[in-house]
Amino acid sequence: MEKVTDGFKMFMKETDGIGKAFMGSIFKMSEKSALDKKTHELAYISVLVSTKIYGGLPFHIQKAKEHGASVDEIKSAILVPLPIMGIQIADALPYLSELIEK
Repeated sequence: MEKVTDGFKMFMKETDGIGKAFMGSIFKMSEKSALDKKTHELAYISVLVSTKIYGGLPFHIQKAKEHGASVDEIKSAILVPLPIMGIQIADALPYLSELIEK
């Protein structure tokens, strides 16, 4: 698994199948989503930012990019929570640097 946190890797490895079961339910939810894959990833990015779970951003930014999201679309997804969460969302913007530099 590329671009996932060490904590997530440990969760998957050290929880006696709980991580695998958890991810199975996540995959099932994604599969049943009425959203296309790109939109689903952009929404996921917005949720990660609004909950300050920045560790998941590199993985989901990469997935959004793989599904055709532009840098501007990803940036917009990061900014969606701004009216509710305020300027604290700026802490998520450095995760775009890898995309912007390419």
